[in-house]
Formats: sequence, structure tokens, C-alpha cells
Amino acid sequence: MKKQFNRMKQLANQTVGRQVLKLIERRMELVRVVSHNTHKRMVSCLQGHIGADTEKRHKKLPLTSLSQAMVEGGNQLGEDSLIGKMMEVCGDAENRLASELMQHELQLEKDVLDPLSQLAEVDIPNILKQRKQLAKLVLDYDSARARFTCTVFSQKKGTMPATLSQ
Repeated sequence: MKKQFNRMKQLANQTVGRQVLKLIERRMELVRVVSHNTHKRMVSCLQGHIGADTEKRHKKLPLTSLSQAMVEGGNQLGEDSLIGKMMEVCGDAENRLASELMQHELQLEKDVLDPLSQLAEVDIPNILKQRKQLAKLVLDYDSARARFTCTVFSQKKGTMPATLSQ
């Protein structure tokens, strides 16, 4: 009778443990999906291309091409022309703005996008995998402990050693 009671108690604990595990897995999956979607949306807001080196990124920015057109237009009008000088100055200012934008995007990628990607693609799947492995090992441990306890009870005729009762 006691053996059946212990087995039912173990099954009840395993059922509760599975429910908690499913709840944790659902929450972790939700965090992973939110991280992934946030990363995708933030990348779509960037004007430069993610992962490219600084020169390629700088050349592909819309401000850079506009600034080059302004400088070329100023050169065509001549250095003596007031409009030509103004276009060159505006082109240089836009070029500096493009450099600042590029530096900002690089910093954003390093500080926000890379950790979000790491979380969604590496960390959360590893946590879920290790959590499943831990749950399996805990169930194996509970089962072995229950078998060991039953063996000790049968050998000692119902008396439990002091080390197991604590």
C-alpha cells in the first residue's frame, strides 16, 4: 500500500513539474519571439546595411550621395560663385551628418541589435534545451530515490534510516 502511495505521489509531482515546465517554455518562447521581432523591426529602420564595414556603409547612405551631388554641383558652378560655395559647404555638412548617422547606427548595432540577436538566436534556445535536460534528470533522480527508499524499507522492515528521514 505504501509503495502505491509513493508511486502516486511521484506521478503527481511529475505532473505538476510538467505543467510548470510548459508554462516556463511558453514564456521563454514568447521572449524569444519578441526579441526576434524587435531585432527585425529595428534593423528595418536603419538606413545603412547591417554588418557591412564602415566605408561601405558610409557610401550607401542617402546623405552621402546627396552630399557628393551638392559638392559636384558647387564645383560646376565655379569657386567664385556664391551659390557654388554654398553648395560645397552644404555638401560637406551633409557628409558630416552621414558620418554621424553611420557612427550612431554602428553603436546601436553593437549595443542593442547584437545582444537582441544573441538572446533570440542562441541564449533562449540553450536555456530551453538545458531546462528540458534538467527536468529529465530530476525525474530520473526522483525515480531512483523512490526505488532506493522502497528497497531500504523492505530491508529494514518498515523502519527508515535517520539519514533518509531528513
